[in-house]
Amino acid sequence: MKKILLIASFIISSFLSLSAQEIETYNITVNISGLTSKKGKVLIALYKGKDEFLKKRFKGGMFKATNQKNAFVFKDIPKGEYAISFFHDENENDKMDTKIFGIPKESYGFSNNASGFMGPPSFEDAKFKLNKNTTITVKAN
Repeated sequence: MKKILLIASFIISSFLSLSAQEIETYNITVNISGLTSKKGKVLIALYKGKDEFLKKRFKGGMFKATNQKNAFVFKDIPKGEYAISFFHDENENDKMDTKIFGIPKESYGFSNNASGFMGPPSFEDAKFKLNKNTTITVKAN
């Protein structure tokens, strides 16, 4: 009888410890407006932390640009600080086309509508805290 009680308490404590370790996750809806055309696709990236910003995406996605207002949902994202970037790949060559001096030819944007001087914005300007389901609105540049 002692063995059965011991095994039962072990199973119950294991189950309780596993459920206590579940990570809270949320959805991020990104509404993008101001695209210059309905051609091509939009490539979007979610970054977690300053060291990964614009270098290594946490999650990414792609969707067809169907009109001038588009939305994308990142699902099941853990609580934390994040930043978002996107660009409108009108000619579908999977890269951002640029003019002289690296000035983008295609529309792009960042969370908080952050912008940089002579380059992309900093993570500090684009970051937001995720602790509930969130909607981010970004206007294309």
